[in-house]
Amino acid sequence: MPPEYVHRFEKTQKMMADCNIDILFVNNRENLIYYTGLTQIECLAVIIPQQGEPCAVTLWLDAEYVRQETGLKTYGYHFPRQNLAEKCVEVIKAVTPRPARIGFERYFVPFAVYDGLRKAFSENSFVDASELFYRIRAVKEASEVAKIRKASSFVCAGMEAAVRSIRPGIREVEVLAEAEYAMLKAGSGGSPFRPQVVSGERALLTHPCASNKVINEGEIVVVHLGATYEGYCAKMCRTVAVGSVATGYRDVYQLLLKAQDAAINALKPGVTAAEVDAVARAVIEEAGFGNYYLDIIGYGVGLRQSEFYPIIGKGRADLLEAGMVVDVLLPTIYKKGIGGPRVTDCIFIGAKNNEILTQYPRDLIQT
Repeated sequence: MPPEYVHRFEKTQKMMADCNIDILFVNNRENLIYYTGLTQIECLAVIIPQQGEPCAVTLWLDAEYVRQETGLKTYGYHFPRQNLAEKCVEVIKAVTPRPARIGFERYFVPFAVYDGLRKAFSENSFVDASELFYRIRAVKEASEVAKIRKASSFVCAGMEAAVRSIRPGIREVEVLAEAEYAMLKAGSGGSPFRPQVVSGERALLTHPCASNKVINEGEIVVVHLGATYEGYCAKMCRTVAVGSVATGYRDVYQLLLKAQDAAINALKPGVTAAEVDAVARAVIEEAGFGNYYLDIIGYGVGLRQSEFYPIIGKGRADLLEAGMVVDVLLPTIYKKGIGGPRVTDCIFIGAKNNEILTQYPRDLIQT
């Protein structure tokens, strides 16, 4: 097993001891990538005891592949005579005959797997381990940062293709097609979320995505793209002015850029997420738009495009550490007539200096 994965399991087992968790059950795709390095994942689970060796459970057809690629002891099951949950129950009972506390992921676990485990163990023994997973993934190793940096280069290729294609008369989905093709051609494993190419008043929607709407002269176009490399994500957002746009849009974009700069400069080890949010929010409030602004301005970035630790936002006590990667600053000013422009980047928090991983011009783009 590569040393970095040994280190991950050791860190995890220490946190399990601190949380009094006997068995950690891993079935979520992002966590499986974190503990195995495999991205071609189906029908797989990893079982981590508080003490002893972790192991994997998968279809018997893939057991040898998983064993060779990960170095984990791997148990295969024969479907349909047996399913993943049944085999996992068998393995858990062999590893820890009477586990009192089984750490379980809160999100994205198939019901069939959960149902199989709850029939074998008391539901009272299940504990929510989602925060453990997010915290352990929050500080990145050098190899993880390298993958995010690679994904960031793909996003930049997509942004360049999108900007080149934006003009009056083209549809939002056509712009997205150019961007996605460029990212895939560069080497991306696909977008980690529904990409956004939205124009005009649609830019004020909370979670818009590209549509068949035609882009018109005098509109702003918000382009929010994501890419992946070996499971790791990067994302970036830029705003394009198509021809002559209202001054209010330009002013808002400059305001957001100023707030983003303040947030990036505040990203330092030992600082809380609330402190970072506060300096960006002060810029917005000083301009009189505090009531038109969201309470969250960024998230951790890694195996998900929006990790749930750290969350950069109002009142958040999440403590920033060297090695984290976060994105700031996606919210716009939610006021009709001037709102809609957005900007965001992935930032690596270093021990001394930060690095903007999504290296693409941040000024308002004019076509």
